[in-house]
Amino acid sequence: MHASPPDLASLDGRRVGLWGWGREGRAAWRAIRARLPALPLTLFCQPAEADDAAALGDPLLHVRTAVDADALAACEVVVKSPGISPYGDAAQAAAARGTRFIGGTTLWFAERRDARTLCVTGTKGKSTTTALLAHLLRAGGVRTALAGNIGLPLLELLDARADAWAIELSSYQTRDVAAAGVRPGLAIVTNIFPEHLDWHGGQARYVEDKLALLTAARPRITVLNAADPTLAALRLPDSDVRWYGRDDGWHLREHMVFRADTAVLDTRDLPLPGRHNRGNLCAVLAALEACGHDAIALAQHAHGFQPLPHRLQPLGLRDGITWVNDSISTTPHASIAALELYRDRPVAILVGGHDRGLDWTAFAAHVRSQPPRAVVTMGQNGPRIHAALQASAADAGFVLREAADLDTAVAAATAVAGMEGGVLLLSPGAPSFGAYRDYTERGRHFATLGGFDPEAITAIPGLGIA
Repeated sequence: MHASPPDLASLDGRRVGLWGWGREGRAAWRAIRARLPALPLTLFCQPAEADDAAALGDPLLHVRTAVDADALAACEVVVKSPGISPYGDAAQAAAARGTRFIGGTTLWFAERRDARTLCVTGTKGKSTTTALLAHLLRAGGVRTALAGNIGLPLLELLDARADAWAIELSSYQTRDVAAAGVRPGLAIVTNIFPEHLDWHGGQARYVEDKLALLTAARPRITVLNAADPTLAALRLPDSDVRWYGRDDGWHLREHMVFRADTAVLDTRDLPLPGRHNRGNLCAVLAALEACGHDAIALAQHAHGFQPLPHRLQPLGLRDGITWVNDSISTTPHASIAALELYRDRPVAILVGGHDRGLDWTAFAAHVRSQPPRAVVTMGQNGPRIHAALQASAADAGFVLREAADLDTAVAAATAVAGMEGGVLLLSPGAPSFGAYRDYTERGRHFATLGGFDPEAITAIPGLGIA
């Protein structure tokens, strides 16, 4: 098994485990059962998920709610969900004893060697970039799949056919591509900032894992952000590298998108909030051009793009205040970008959540130089962020409040004087773990607190094949 990249057929006759029972785990179970109906499987899941798994009525699925090194080592192969780190003690001990850990992404790539894959990763902007790539390909008449980390596991489309696959990959999945032994047709990397350090075990490994899509999977074409210092330092001799954000390629000048010295598109009316999202458009246009498409002609179709939920998403007005849901913001850099978008309006920003130990120094410097009306800290790392901002609040004169949770944070923010005509901005700069299942649930709760319909804000347009 270790000698060759894994596909579903290679699991036959092996001792196989599934670790995790979210959407990715269920997709892996369905894919394995479709090809290997007689293969015994061990599922490692949470106690609350055991009844759901048992209800499948699969007599060859053995459910375990306790996971340790011995249990994992009893499997030759474990297909794990992306959110489960392979760097934990139990996984590392099992790996040392010969267990191989792979993801559903590995299995899909190994099965679908025929697919024309365009992979997108980066700390921020990868979802919008992937969706925009799919939108413009479809505008050009290409039957395109939109899948991956954006909300549709690849294994759910195992036997589907498309002319192009726009695939979002998180840092949890980028090594899976290399593990499949398949070179992607194209890869886009938007930027690299510290994130998910608890999953990866440190910043160095996060960067290494994220860039494995380039260094280990070796895409035929690579599109990189020239403004990112980590990316700018890369040398990729096995790939045709295209840069965006440089004067000789696709880049922004004020509000205009340029191809070298040719003005192509005025971005002021585009449904892409923030300068960073317009930079993502440059990435997509560079990728389309590299693939042989008429990127200048396709650029005009960006006007028809539907923005994704939970990403600087205006919900509406309440008592003269615009509520904006940026729940997907999980780094301080993302919160800074959100503040930049509303720098000319009174803003109360809600920050904080699960504590991964990220440094909030840059955020503190930003709010000192460009103070919002208020910052309200909340969640597990709220006290640490509050402490980091106290000097900035004293110097710049913005209101700084502490809250235990999102409910009290909203109440504190809406009570700040002078917010009429302003923005209540949920841009936490931290994950939602602990308080919420995911950023979607956090965004839905924020919408509910404002009296908005949470069902109406959550659908991701364009998923699947079109």
